Amino acid sequence: MRSLHDVAAPAKLNLFLHVTGRRADGYHLLQSAFVLLDWHDTLHFERRPGGKLSREDLGAALPADDLVLRAARALQQHAGTTEGAHIAIDKRLPAEAGLGGGSSDAASCLLALNRLWSLKLPLPALEQIGLQLGADVPFFLRGRNAWVEGVGERITPIDLPAARFAVVKPPRGLATRDIFGNPALKRDSDSATISGFAANPWGFGHNDLEPVARQLCPEVGEAVEWLGSQGLSARMTGSGSAVFALLPPGTVLGQAPVHWARKGWVVRECSKMDVHPLVGWAPSDDSV
Repeated sequence: MRSLHDVAAPAKLNLFLHVTGRRADGYHLLQSAFVLLDWHDTLHFERRPGGKLSREDLGAALPADDLVLRAARALQQHAGTTEGAHIAIDKRLPAEAGLGGGSSDAASCLLALNRLWSLKLPLPALEQIGLQLGADVPFFLRGRNAWVEGVGERITPIDLPAARFAVVKPPRGLATRDIFGNPALKRDSDSATISGFAANPWGFGHNDLEPVARQLCPEVGEAVEWLGSQGLSARMTGSGSAVFALLPPGTVLGQAPVHWARKGWVVRECSKMDVHPLVGWAPSDDSV
């Protein structure tokens, strides 16, 4: 196998996000429900000898040393392989949005190179690598909508009905470290249960990160208010700055404010996916 093309890296939404504490090492303890969306980046992989790694940006430009290259290097080191790759990325998911784009790219990179390099590493090994790259990477590696706890390592698959969402991304992004480092962040939400969530999945809980995000980026509140004017209940996903709302069947979004298009706002309708396109690309075992 010399190449893999059109490898998808889908976005996610956090239906809610509670911060329930903080470990001694500074990592925050979270509870959330993650849902995959049919909005994705696309990656292409060409096998290269000699261990050389290179990247080409087909869409929006990425940082010089992004999560994809870091994932590829981490996989090389873990497996002790001398294989290399050229990776082309068609970046469609906005950065600093809370949609998991970077983590999703890293997960798809691990799965694709595990296959391209014939490493045959099992999913738990890829998850160990992924968790060092970002808290959301193991979720994307598992590839199913899930209840997620801890620092992202405790993942329980959940079934949810079909759903459509309106997603609004303001032009400004938010850095996750700025949110979690803010002293105003609420860090003591009560622990929730899957059964409580299942009784009302689309309206359950809240996002503890949203109040701080609104202070840092007032456009988050503007997005929530505009979706509210459409009769929709909106909240932020992840650490923002993207906001979403469930679209009841038959709902048609009204025209977004004219100035949004000029200033780079993104308004998109998305559907929930049941499984990641790369599910099954790495062997699993009973411990997952």
